[in-house]
Amino acid sequence: MIAYLEGKVIRLEKERAIVQTQWGLGYELFLASGLISELALGQDVKFFIYTVVREDLLALYGFSSWEEREIFAILLTIPKIGPKIGLAILDFFTPEKLEQIVAQEDVSSLAQVPGIGPKTAKKILLDLKDKIRLNSSRTSSNQEGSVFADALEGLKGLGYSEKEVGGLLKEILAREPGLDLASLIRKVLKQKAKLG
Repeated sequence: MIAYLEGKVIRLEKERAIVQTQWGLGYELFLASGLISELALGQDVKFFIYTVVREDLLALYGFSSWEEREIFAILLTIPKIGPKIGLAILDFFTPEKLEQIVAQEDVSSLAQVPGIGPKTAKKILLDLKDKIRLNSSRTSSNQEGSVFADALEGLKGLGYSEKEVGGLLKEILAREPGLDLASLIRKVLKQKAKLG
């Protein structure tokens, strides 16, 4: 199975590119349209490859990162998601953003992808929850850590010390995970005003 490919773009179309390796072999790769738009003829490229083999099909799908390839493989295990919709989802969302959407069960965001309605989005999210749960918890804890650090810096800029607001930040994030930076700072300031 081909898992990685390096070469030069010798043909570009709406959904695919032909990449010629240094040995003169040309591989047809199906790519997300966002990725296609970044390519130019003659450009040197490197892709991680996922091979789809079916009775009526042998196709190579190219991705700029291993994470995208892995998410694509997971998406294909979901009923009603074929390669075309899998690529469309990755065209809309990075793996990190998709993991966040799954963790938050954000049906409306997933339903923005062409070919996915709210009902299908809900089903996909349910199926994905078990499959990328570990990644989601990792992503969400990373994001919370980052939001905590950014909020702390912002509050220090307003004259508060870590001792004054650190505990409050942790408490609010534990109660409301997934808060954005501005909302978190607002809530801390509101709480501080209440406490005097």
